[in-house]
Amino acid sequence: MAKVHVSSVIDAPVEKVWERIRDFNGLPGWHPRMVESHIEDGRAATEIGCVRNFKVASGATIREKLIAFSDDDHNVTYTIIGHPAPISNHTSTLRLERVTDGDRTYAVWTAEFDAPADKADEIAKGMGENVFQGGFNALKNHFVGNG
Repeated sequence: MAKVHVSSVIDAPVEKVWERIRDFNGLPGWHPRMVESHIEDGRAATEIGCVRNFKVASGATIREKLIAFSDDDHNVTYTIIGHPAPISNHTSTLRLERVTDGDRTYAVWTAEFDAPADKADEIAKGMGENVFQGGFNALKNHFVGNG
């Protein structure tokens, strides 16, 4: 099983960062690689089991199912159910924690998935750098001067 773990500190209070990312359908509003998204079947974006269907900048379509969500704990967990890369048994969690020194946010984005042995490292690297760190960089840039 391949694993990805990316963390970052964002110079904004956890409530403000969570407000920006909590919408499971809101990726295009904060992540530069996501260009379009909708929740299938008219379900609410915080309803466990809802499926977001989105396009990335490359034109690829990805489908992800929400499997856990907590406003209290500032986290969201989802599984990929449709992706152009050969992955299966995927689970990702995006979690925020309060940094009390300076009222900042510690953000952690993790994933575990199965992939063919000759592709796993490449997929994990792309997910970690382009999706997870790319998202954190966009959040950090957004909150510069807006914290």
